[in-house]
Amino acid sequence: MECTVRWHQGMSFVAETGSGHLVCMDGSPEAGGRNLAPRPMELLLAGAGGCTAFDIVLILKRGRHDVSGCEVKLQADRAETDPKVFTRINMHFVVTGKNLKPEVVERAVKLSAEKYCSASIMLGKTAAIDHTFEVVEG
Repeated sequence: MECTVRWHQGMSFVAETGSGHLVCMDGSPEAGGRNLAPRPMELLLAGAGGCTAFDIVLILKRGRHDVSGCEVKLQADRAETDPKVFTRINMHFVVTGKNLKPEVVERAVKLSAEKYCSASIMLGKTAAIDHTFEVVEG
């Protein structure tokens, strides 16, 4: 996996991923940024959410479950001193589908958390991660 990050201007940076996609990042005005894009740490948190949601949808689809939606809401706390690593992350999943059993969704969440999601497993080295979920019929 590869990525190149280039300083653009002010405190803005543009990352070009190995797959050829661009992602912009910017700092807060207090840090010299212009607040034009997400902060790098926000992207790290979003990446963990995307990684685990991807796993959950894939696990449910492979199990031939009728999943039609998956949303993960993430809330994180960071250390007060440098390096300001994540210390606590809560991931709350809202999984929508027809006749989805809570135990099936719980298993998918657990498999992602403990086996498949490399991003959240890596973040779990510094942060306590809680996983909660709800199932919505639809």
